[in-house]
Amino acid sequence: MVSVKRLLCITNEGNSGVRAACGDLRGWDVCTVDSIHAARKVLAQQHYAVGLLLDAGGSLEQDDTERFLQQHHHVRWIGVFNADLLHRPQLRQAIATHLFDFHTRPVDTVRLHHSLGHAHGMAMLARTTPPHLRSARHIDGESAAIRRLRAHIDKIAAVDAPVLIGGESGSGKELAAQEIHAQSPRARGPFIAINCGAIPPGLIHSELFGYERGAFTGAGKDKAGLIEAASGGSIFLDEIGDLPLDLQASLLRFLQERTIYRVGGTRTVAVDARVIAATHVDLPKAVAEGRFREDLYYRLSVFPIRVPPLRERKDDLPMLTEIIFNKYADEKSPQLKGISKQALRAMAQHDWPGNIRELINRMRRAMVLAEHRLIMPEDLELAPKDDAIILRDGLDNSRGSAERTAIWNSLAKCGNNISQAARDLGVSRMTLYRLMAKHSIAP
Repeated sequence: MVSVKRLLCITNEGNSGVRAACGDLRGWDVCTVDSIHAARKVLAQQHYAVGLLLDAGGSLEQDDTERFLQQHHHVRWIGVFNADLLHRPQLRQAIATHLFDFHTRPVDTVRLHHSLGHAHGMAMLARTTPPHLRSARHIDGESAAIRRLRAHIDKIAAVDAPVLIGGESGSGKELAAQEIHAQSPRARGPFIAINCGAIPPGLIHSELFGYERGAFTGAGKDKAGLIEAASGGSIFLDEIGDLPLDLQASLLRFLQERTIYRVGGTRTVAVDARVIAATHVDLPKAVAEGRFREDLYYRLSVFPIRVPPLRERKDDLPMLTEIIFNKYADEKSPQLKGISKQALRAMAQHDWPGNIRELINRMRRAMVLAEHRLIMPEDLELAPKDDAIILRDGLDNSRGSAERTAIWNSLAKCGNNISQAARDLGVSRMTLYRLMAKHSIAP
């Protein structure tokens, strides 16, 4: 049984125009839309590995179209243009930057079908799920450390009790809190996040608990605090260790009685909110030093969990870099297509003291400043740690250069016929596709 391949076609010529330009697309499930706006809606709901742009008027030169193609670079786009448009430098640059292949009218339908099949084959070799279609998990990764964390979260999410999340700065504690909330019966309620260390001490009490009219100068009307705003859902108190001692007493009262007093108020306000707290400091040590209340510590740590630092989950680096690359694709330099094996090796050797936050910063900087098709270690400001690694990379580069040259020569010799080139090289078509993807070769 032949599997049906999916094709997204953008054209203002309708289905009849697609048939006239492309001939019989038997074997393809074609979705035809008439605008970039409509294509955005389709790609927000479904994944298409191959896209066809029938462009009669040079719309590829428009900024909106270029932004769209850059944001959806995981789709392998093939363009069809009027031949008289190709003299335009801006269009030529856009084709070279964003398209997998292009054709001019009148279209050689046999060659076009070869291009579509080749694009689909390459997409299947590099098959990944686009970030917006991944499962609704907040914590990305498949390492043993992350699987253990998820299993722990799945167990405690359904129990309506406080949670204390430990972990280094930048490791993703807020994502863990969001995951607990999302998996809990309170998922339909609000999730309010507060960084206790970022609010000035003089304001934190009124921000958390609210205030009554006339409580202080400028209090012209009653104002509910953030804890009240979280009623029916969860409140996330990040860096709980920075909370002043007097506020710790008020928070303890809320945890015990489920009621609060607003600043300047004389009546209690009932609040139904689950408290999830996080800290990067050693709270037992802070308790011993008198900087944190012991009774509050035990109230908060009914379910203590720990988010692993990035150095303990390096198996997730390829997945995380792909997610970051796709998320910030609209910022990257036009020629950039991905990340090199050398860069991934250098990342695996790095200890990541700044954790996920450091990874995001290094990737975003590299995506803007990289001057090659792939991100290299120097773009990330990372370098191999010893000469042995450098030597191995040198050997890898030599072998890669020989492979690349052989593939280029074979494709050129047989006019980009994939089957013939594979026979000449003594490999299967699938192996040749894999090697072409490895060396970023598109005939």
